[in-house]
Amino acid sequence: MASVGSNCTPKVCQCTIASASGITIIMNLGVCKLRLRLPENQSLKGKRKVLQSIISRVGSSYNVAIAEVDDQDTWQLATLGIACVGNDAQQNNRVLSKVVEHISQSRLDVEILDYEIEIIPFP
Repeated sequence: MASVGSNCTPKVCQCTIASASGITIIMNLGVCKLRLRLPENQSLKGKRKVLQSIISRVGSSYNVAIAEVDDQDTWQLATLGIACVGNDAQQNNRVLSKVVEHISQSRLDVEILDYEIEIIPFP
């Protein structure tokens, strides 16, 4: 039988499962929802160009999955979903925070309206 315990703080949740063999399994999914404004953009084609640049640079620099998840038909707004999986919830939080910081510092043509980072524990 497996026993489950959790340790939660406001920003980071971590769940551990101890199996009968004594092996502890820890898995955390880090998810970031990032809302962007592209004030200089004039078309969906221009938006696609900016987002493809962000997605390819972030994807090659960090070990995360990233995609446009909302506002596809709005040419000056974009919502990106960013995810990473690991056994250390704090590390996932750091990686996602660095991705947000990277986007805000490297793209002067993009404004970050809002972002939310959530760490989801999985058994």
